[in-house]
Amino acid sequence: MRIGELAEATGTTTKTLRFYEASGLLPPAARTRAGYRDYGDDAVARLDFIRRGRTAGLTLAQIRDILTVRDTGHAPCGHVRQLLAQQLDAIDAQLADLHALRATVAQLHHSATNAEPDVCPPEQVCRYL
Repeated sequence: MRIGELAEATGTTTKTLRFYEASGLLPPAARTRAGYRDYGDDAVARLDFIRRGRTAGLTLAQIRDILTVRDTGHAPCGHVRQLLAQQLDAIDAQLADLHALRATVAQLHHSATNAEPDVCPPEQVCRYL
């Protein structure tokens, strides 16, 4: 299939497909006599994998590493498990940061509940922050 057909079939853009090919996520497509890219059905499955990897929060570099392992004939399961464990750790750290931020904002909001702008010193922008 041509690049436009692949883009439509996978919900991507031709620009994204060219980028993926240039960055090694998609192998170079065969070319027609006229020079058009001609992708096989395997490109659809590969793009679906890339989309699922991005949905899991993996970077394109991590996804490329997984694809490289698969392209050498090995199952990347162990590598994927390690990457997902790292992703879980990063998400847990982000959640902890967000919980701490929420507690801070909630405390500031509570302090500002009975705002008294008349007693706010002029040298302070706002005493609640």
